[in-house]
Amino acid sequence: MSTEGKLAGKVAVITGSAAGIGRASSLLFAKEGASVAAVDCDQAGNAGLVEEIRRNGGIAEALTADVSSAEEVERAVQQVMARWNKVDILFNNAGIVGGGKVHTLTEEEWDRSFAINVKSMFLFSRAVIPAFLQQGGGVILNTSSTTAFRVVADRALYTATKGAIYSLTKSMAIDYAADRIRVNCLCPGTTDTPSLRARLSARGNTEEMTKQFIARQPLGRLGTAEEMAKAALYLVSDDASFVTGSAFQIDGGMSL
Repeated sequence: MSTEGKLAGKVAVITGSAAGIGRASSLLFAKEGASVAAVDCDQAGNAGLVEEIRRNGGIAEALTADVSSAEEVERAVQQVMARWNKVDILFNNAGIVGGGKVHTLTEEEWDRSFAINVKSMFLFSRAVIPAFLQQGGGVILNTSSTTAFRVVADRALYTATKGAIYSLTKSMAIDYAADRIRVNCLCPGTTDTPSLRARLSARGNTEEMTKQFIARQPLGRLGTAEEMAKAALYLVSDDASFVTGSAFQIDGGMSL
């Protein structure tokens, strides 16, 4: 672990840490000196992440939680406070992709996506903000999506949740600016993650589907989880000390 990194001495809670953007961000934040509280429902994947961080000299704890459960979220934050007695950064990254047009969706699908993608951010923010207020500040980063600005077909549910995150971020930023709590959202384009690969595989012709996804990106390729992590690092670090209420679009030009 670096004692001179951009996040040296900071404690960062990262949800959806076991794979994709969450995993890449956890590794990078730890490399930059943060103590990482990695929160995910994937116990095995999360354990592997923490093992890798520790093997590289970093500090991390794996916390298993259903991010849509108020009880489990409160317990996770209490564990973080018991371990480090503070939280400096909350990266609300956990999320799922719900597809389909409105008339094809079930109520259960709708509720589950909003519970994981949006409610989880409310629950974690509600649990962490009192510590921020007591400490005199903190940083919250929420993962939205470029689909909050440029819609794609058959993604009504996913787009609705990501648009809600964008609006929630703006509201929280103005509500807590005077308390020195910065709130921003990361808006990735199509990113090469295990989740994307699984969805492409489920559609059958993975190669053809990948080409279609790439065609949406003017830069001619998919983004990487590591690129998203670097953007996240900027937004949670002191380099972005004058940045709040922003929607950082990192999408290869997809939203143009």
